[in-house]
Amino acid sequence: MGSATREALAGATARLSSVAGAVDLATGEELFAAGRIIGDSSHLLAALSDPGAEPAAKSALVRRLFATAYSATTVDLLDTVATSRWSSKNDLLAGIEELGIRAVAFSAPSSLSIDRELFEFARAVSSDSSLELALGSKLGSVEQKRALVERLLGGRASNETVAIVRQLVTQPRGRRIGELIRYASTIVADEAGSRVATVTVAAPLTADRIARLEKALTGSYRMPVRINQVIDPSVVGGVRIQLGDDVIDGSVATRINDLRLQLAG
Repeated sequence: MGSATREALAGATARLSSVAGAVDLATGEELFAAGRIIGDSSHLLAALSDPGAEPAAKSALVRRLFATAYSATTVDLLDTVATSRWSSKNDLLAGIEELGIRAVAFSAPSSLSIDRELFEFARAVSSDSSLELALGSKLGSVEQKRALVERLLGGRASNETVAIVRQLVTQPRGRRIGELIRYASTIVADEAGSRVATVTVAAPLTADRIARLEKALTGSYRMPVRINQVIDPSVVGGVRIQLGDDVIDGSVATRINDLRLQLAG
C-alpha cells in the first residue's frame, strides 16, 4: 500500500467516524454498489483516480452520478474518497470497499460477531473444493454467485455478513474467495477495536486453551484479540499463529524443516 493510499484511507475512515450517527447497513450496501459502478466503467474510474484532476471536478462528478440515488451520508463518503489522492486505481476501489465493510460493521449490534460468521463461512468454503470453485470461478455469472451466497447464508447468518460476502463474490478483483473473506473479517474486527489471530493446529484446541491464548495475545498486542481456529493435519503438532503480518510458527513440521536447513548449511 502506497503512502498516498494510506493517507487517503485514514481520511476516509475518519470521515466515516465523524458521520457515525447517520451510518446504517444501507450506507454500506450503497458504498458497495457505487464501487461496482465505478469499477465497471474504466472512464469513470480513471476520472476519479486521476491525481492531476481538480478535486472540485471529482466532487461534482460524484454528486451528479450518485446524489439522487443514494443517501446524503453515502454521497458525502464517496466525495471524500474521490477528492483524496490514491496510489492506484485499484486502491481507490479497495478504499470504497473497505469503507463499505466498515460501515456495515459499525451499524451492526454490539452482540453480533460478524468476523466469526465470516470466518466460519471461509472455513466451510475452504473445506469444499466444489463450493470454492462455484464462488470463485471466473466462468460463473455474478447472479449465480450472489444467489448461491443467499442460499448458503440466508437465515443462517446476519444480514450484515450476507451483505459483505455478496459484495466480495460480486467484485473479487482477482482475489481468491478465502483471501477475500479473511481480509473482510480483519477489517470488521479492527472496526470493533480488536484484532483477529488465525491459529492453525493439527487438532482442535479446547475452549480453555483458546481462552488462555486469547488472553496472552491480548496482553502482547494491548488490544482484544479473537482466535479463529483452522484445523490442518499437516501442521504435525504445535501451533501456527498469524496476526496481520506477524507469524509465530511453533509447529513440529516447521522446526524439522528449520533443522534440515541448518544441517544442509
